[in-house]
Amino acid sequence: MSLKIGIVGLPNVGKSTIFNALTRSQAAKAANFPFCTIDPNKGIVDVPDPRLYQLADIIKPVQVIHNTIEFVDIAGLVKGASQGEGLGNQFLSHIRECDAIAQVIRFFEDSDIIHVHNEIDPKRDIEIIESELILADLQTLGKRIDKVRSQAKSGDKKLAHDLDALTFIENELGKGIRAINIKLTDEQKELIQDLHLLTNKPLLYIANLKEHEISSFNKENIKKHLNIREHEDIIPICAKLEEDLAGFEEEEAKELLSEAGLSQTGLEEVIRSSYKLLNLETFFTAGVKEVRAWTIEKNSKAPQAAGVIHTDFEKGFIKAEVIGFNDYITAGGELKAKEKGLARQEGKEYIVKDGDVMHFKFNV
Repeated sequence: MSLKIGIVGLPNVGKSTIFNALTRSQAAKAANFPFCTIDPNKGIVDVPDPRLYQLADIIKPVQVIHNTIEFVDIAGLVKGASQGEGLGNQFLSHIRECDAIAQVIRFFEDSDIIHVHNEIDPKRDIEIIESELILADLQTLGKRIDKVRSQAKSGDKKLAHDLDALTFIENELGKGIRAINIKLTDEQKELIQDLHLLTNKPLLYIANLKEHEISSFNKENIKKHLNIREHEDIIPICAKLEEDLAGFEEEEAKELLSEAGLSQTGLEEVIRSSYKLLNLETFFTAGVKEVRAWTIEKNSKAPQAAGVIHTDFEKGFIKAEVIGFNDYITAGGELKAKEKGLARQEGKEYIVKDGDVMHFKFNV
């Protein structure tokens, strides 16, 4: 399954610099004036996963194929975007295409880099963007309500029920509650699914800091101050450091990270947080032609995992041969794992576990 993360924020908070660092490119313009990004920049990167290379060391495949994640650098949002200010609706339409939103928040002080509100205030910046997303959703929902209200005049009970549900959601949004945080029934969730509400997307935050500020960044205190929910994450990143890392070889980059008191790059942190936020995990297929990682939702059953490879695999699913990752590595490969009785035949109800090495049998 493809994964797309939209990088958003106010103008001049470092979005494009972070995008360039995460995607190891210079695709996005980074300049000291608002709206230097107009059209969204897109970059697809491999998801780092050392388990792939552990498998490859045993199998010696022709190629190793990673999961991928697409980042989209979207034009800076300003107050009034829902009414068309700045790049307004053009900006908002690009967010609708993403699976999750990563909001870049500027923490660093720098008199040489203009802030659109002339002062650094992360809490205010978050509130502006959240308000604009909610206002945009209220417009989208309002149009649907008008349509359903007109249709409900026919006396159709289902339409009247839908109207009540939509009005309830509208009222909750009006209280400043994001759609994803409104307690909805499965029926209500299905009712608004095709609206692609902006506030119904999972959200994570990226704190753009100076390098020396990273080690003293207290995540829990910051989350509390900014009213960030428990299940949401805020990731401290120095955009300049990440940009520098992109130009180094792996060993040099590790040394630079260590000097900054970090164990992972910003890319690794963002991907880890995105997978957790979207409730995703990885399984592997492994053979001499390729060792490959696949992304699935947690608690997916074996046929659903097979369907990620090809829809025909799911339709004609018979069974899956499964070896746990640790068993595969400890045994030293598929054949030895089978000899030790570590390979299992699983049916349609098997729930795939993160790291499973799988082969599928199916009818064509």
